[in-house]
Amino acid sequence: MNEREFVSVFRSSKSTDTYIYVKRGKTWNELPEPLRSAFGRPVHAMDLLLTAERKLSRATGDEVLGSIKDQGFFLQMPEKLESYLVEFKEKVGKRTT
Repeated sequence: MNEREFVSVFRSSKSTDTYIYVKRGKTWNELPEPLRSAFGRPVHAMDLLLTAERKLSRATGDEVLGSIKDQGFFLQMPEKLESYLVEFKEKVGKRTT
């Protein structure tokens, strides 16, 4: 894959080790309101030219670019929080069945 994109990375003012990647130039108000509310005030961390082949700390460039293309953003959360979300969804699913 030869895809590349300039992206901006913001860290959350509410949650440690939580970052959002967006296409550079995208405004905060263009993102879904529930996401903005949960994320808190965005703090600019960096801009970078992201390629599909690039490896990031918790994802690949291909995953990030795909999410930005499909959703308009890529949300990176701490591993512990990701597992809590999976467990929560499983518990909720068991209660409704």
